[in-house]
Amino acid sequence: MSHGPRLDAAFYRADPVSVARRLLGQRLVVVQPDGERLAGLIVETEAYLGVEDKAAHTFGWRRTERNASMFEPGGTAYVFLNYGIHALLNLSTGAAGEPTAVLVRAIEPTEGLPTMFARRAKAKQQTDLGSGPGKLSQALGISLADDGTDTLTSPRLFVERTRGRCLASARIVVRPRIGVDYAGEWAAAPLRFYARGNPHVSRR
Repeated sequence: MSHGPRLDAAFYRADPVSVARRLLGQRLVVVQPDGERLAGLIVETEAYLGVEDKAAHTFGWRRTERNASMFEPGGTAYVFLNYGIHALLNLSTGAAGEPTAVLVRAIEPTEGLPTMFARRAKAKQQTDLGSGPGKLSQALGISLADDGTDTLTSPRLFVERTRGRCLASARIVVRPRIGVDYAGEWAAAPLRFYARGNPHVSRR
């Protein structure tokens, strides 16, 4: 099976805001054990700025076994369970030791839709498959086992570079992140980004 060119180390070496914006329109791919490709265009992201960001798991240099992947070089998958149920996929950014990351919040499914519908029994239409971080992980089969994956080299989990350029600023909507009310002044920080007019985003 042939794959397209994937995002490289240089792409992830930037700050999390830049990476979050540039990830929009790129293709998230998860290859299943039987070789089937499940994929979707990334249409919504959130940036987490690390030690200064009260919403980040690494705020104040907090380091645990759970968030260790955020300290890995850019392009490392950081997967954690939200409320002990939903696996959420993040991609680390920057150099090793810089605990910043981008949460992939939503995708527009493009490959493997029958399998995604089988996994997302509650989904009634295509826009229900990946319009949220928990939904997309369920549809693609992402789990805690993927935590720590190097997406630069992994044969299973990676992000492909699409032919088009990154979305122009005029096509990107900027909003506060979702579910971080506990983070004080950081709750209102404009660190969520999504593709303008795309019906697959989790919230407008």
